[in-house]
Amino acid sequence: MRFRRPIIACIASLLSLPVSAQESSFLPTLKGSWTGVGTVVTRIGAKPINVTCKFDMSGGRTAFSMDGTCRGLLVVQRKISATLQESGNGYRGTYTGPSGQPSTLSGRQSGNRINLSVRWARVINGDRTANMTIESRSAGSLRLQTVDKDPSTGKTVVTSSINLTR
Repeated sequence: MRFRRPIIACIASLLSLPVSAQESSFLPTLKGSWTGVGTVVTRIGAKPINVTCKFDMSGGRTAFSMDGTCRGLLVVQRKISATLQESGNGYRGTYTGPSGQPSTLSGRQSGNRINLSVRWARVINGDRTANMTIESRSAGSLRLQTVDKDPSTGKTVVTSSINLTR
């Protein structure tokens, strides 16, 4: 019983730390040049397009930026960029995809991933929302994934999944 209070107090203090103190080592691990392949669905119900991507990522403990390109169908190349900044107990930022219009990002880190809500700049797949995950799968391996909702069925659909390595 004597040890119970200090343990509870210790756990409570760890849970109350800001994101930068709890998991500040995650964003710096994203820094560097990344290349990889994956699939992108331009609209729900369409056939997935195989893509090859290259990204340069930079940042520190509290901020992150990503610039790159993805190429599909041998001839189509699109610029992609994102920025994230620590904000309270989570992150806020922007994502600019193939449309060229910036969309807003907000979310939190959970272990080896950042789970983000996306608010698209325009209606995509029947609405303006989706979810994006940046996941460190192992040392030197990263997955970027976007999930949207099928407006006709309500089921979730992976609309992009890109596996990257250094």
